[in-house]
This record gives sequence, structure tokens and C-alpha cells, in this order.
Amino acid sequence: MDRNLRPTLNRSDSWRTWIRAAGLGLAVAGAGIALGTVTPAPALAQVSGSSMSVPLAPDAPSQYVVKKGDTLWDIAGVFLRDPWYWPEIWYVNPDIANPHLIYPGDVLNLVYVDGKPRITVGSAGATRLSPQVRSSPLTDAVRSIPYDLLMTFVGRPSLLDKDTFRNQPYVIGFRHDHMIGAEHGEVYGLGLGTPAEGARYNFVHVGDELIDPDDGDLLGYIGHYSGTGRVIQTTSANRKEPITHLQVLEMGREIMQGDKIFAAEVDIGDDFVPSAPAKTDIDGRIVAVVDGVYAAGRFQVLAINRGKRHGLVPGNALAVFGRGEVVTDRPGAGPWRRASSTYATVQLPKERNGTLLLFRVYDRMSYGLVVESIHAIREGDYLKHPAFGHRDTGLSDFAR
Repeated sequence: MDRNLRPTLNRSDSWRTWIRAAGLGLAVAGAGIALGTVTPAPALAQVSGSSMSVPLAPDAPSQYVVKKGDTLWDIAGVFLRDPWYWPEIWYVNPDIANPHLIYPGDVLNLVYVDGKPRITVGSAGATRLSPQVRSSPLTDAVRSIPYDLLMTFVGRPSLLDKDTFRNQPYVIGFRHDHMIGAEHGEVYGLGLGTPAEGARYNFVHVGDELIDPDDGDLLGYIGHYSGTGRVIQTTSANRKEPITHLQVLEMGREIMQGDKIFAAEVDIGDDFVPSAPAKTDIDGRIVAVVDGVYAAGRFQVLAINRGKRHGLVPGNALAVFGRGEVVTDRPGAGPWRRASSTYATVQLPKERNGTLLLFRVYDRMSYGLVVESIHAIREGDYLKHPAFGHRDTGLSDFAR
């Protein structure tokens, strides 16, 4: 541009113009945020820090319709780069009964309040204004992890904590002097109280011990499904504690004296939301993989050696790190070089293998579901805070 064509302003006029422009911009932005209509620039919405409370997913939608089969973890991943930040963006509507629950057909909207992302909920085609609008049963609500999987694990537990082993009802004997229970056979249980006739129970055989790799203490036991039985009757038999008579309906393996008895239909309790542990110095290990397999992937259950005393609660997410292999340091080695015992060895770094979401937490151990699997997860893998080694936290070094 030709300098002779530029508009000229004296110093005082220039400052007044800029102040007016800045004031007008701030007024417009403030009004938009107050109404929840102004969205920060896309680049800003993806950055965590003082400007945003949580990091959004790069392709986070402005709206999402909840579908049957969705889990809360998956929904959180639609909006968030890290799903465990969900409690920080969920907007609790006080006008809705059970405001923490989400149902298929609900419309989730990503809005901004005071410059921070929030998720609000409404019904498809209409706004949910009062508790009366919701008529779906609570069992239809979206859970953090698959409901059927959780029901199976609780009813036929493959991992037993120490207290469960000690206090759970068990098989005391068999009819007709049998040594083991078989299909269509009859068994007697102790500790069931007075269950209703026809109630169903699962038998679980107690297997190998679960040992804490840190101190060698006993944490619990592996459980193996033995079978399912139906209550015939309950009698006192001159005892203070009734004996329950059950008929075996289904076999998984032979039923043995001492096998633990669990209700086949159980109340799995209130749901939880994905979250990060309150403490950042979590340092645990995986002590078992469900079903005794060597490696675990997504939607498999693991037992870990950390629990309530370490600040964990149901819904906490933990990062899983696999131990690096030990390799031989052979500088300049090629296929023509001979193997030598004089080469040094190098421990490769521990790398992140996946994410675990806890659903049962006891004093010293917990059960969790693998919700993300980058590589195979194995017994002995390490557990850290989900932000460990994260781009936003600066956490990077293992304590051991």
C-alpha cells in the first residue's frame, strides 16, 4: 500500500479507537458466553490448561444421541481426549430425577459456560423439563461398563478377595454319600440363610492364591465356575444355622466340598462415573487375569494389588504399563557377528499398554475392566495414575 494513501490518526485518536474496539469485543464475547452460544476457537478447545478445564477430543461433536449398548466410558471418549475427565464436564441438571443417569435416546449437547466445556442432556425431539418426563426403568440407564459383563463376573466370580473367601456361603456336603456334585445331583449349602424355594445359586471352586508381589501377602484366590443349582428347601436340622438343599442344574466342572456359593441373580449396586484417582502417586501391579489366561485385551477383568487404603474408588481409571524387554547391547552388530557373552544388557522402557477401569474396590485389592488395549496386558504389568507420562502433567519417571 502507498504510504500516501494510509489514513492518518493522531496518537490520542488511535488509543481511543483501540479502546472502543476492545470494549465492544469483550461485551459481545461476554454476552455470548453467558447465553452458552459462543464456542471457543477449535484449536483452543483441544488444549488443556488455564483456558480450558479439560482437553476435548479433536473431533468432539456438538451433539450426540445416546444409543442402546453405549457405555459411559465410550460416550466420554466421544467428547474427551481422556474419558476420565468426564465428571469435570458433566452438567448436573437439578430439574431431572437421577440427574447423573443417561438413557438411550437422550441427546447430549456440548456447550460452553464461562468459557469451559459442559455436557447437558435432553430427550430426543423434546427438552426434558421435569422428573415426570422420564419413564424408563433404572436398569435401562447407560452404565460405565457393559452391564451383562459385570453381572456375569459378580454372579460367577473368577477372582475372590480374601474377605469373600472367608465369609461367603459354601458347600458343606452331598446327598447319597457322594464325594462330589454332578449334574442332576443334590448338594447342601451352609450360610445361605433361608432363601426362597427355586432361587438359583452358582458354585465357585477356590483355586490358586493371589499374592501381592510387593510384600508376598495373600490378597485372595482365583475362582473357577463349578455349576448352578436351584434351592429345593431349607432346614434347621437342630442347628442354629440352616442348611440349604439344592439341586444341580448345570455343570462347569465337578462341585466339591468347600466350593463357594453366590446368588445367580445379584444386585450389582449403584453405577459409577469414570474418574482419575485423587492421588497421583499410584504405583501398583496386576496380580491376575480373569480365567487364568496369560494375556488380556479389551473387556477382560484383572485383579490388582491396590485398593481403598491407596485412595482408590470404583470408577477410577489406571494406566497399564508393560515392562520393557531386556536386550543385548551389540553396537554395530550384524548377521556376520558371533554371539558373545561379554555384551552388556539393556532394559527397554516400560510402555503404556492400555487403561483399566475399576469396578470393585476392597481394602488392599481391586477388580478392573480393560477399557483400552494398545498391546497385550499381562500379569505383573505396572499401574499408574492415568495421566502418568501424559502430555499435560509432566509425570514421566517410574518410582522403581
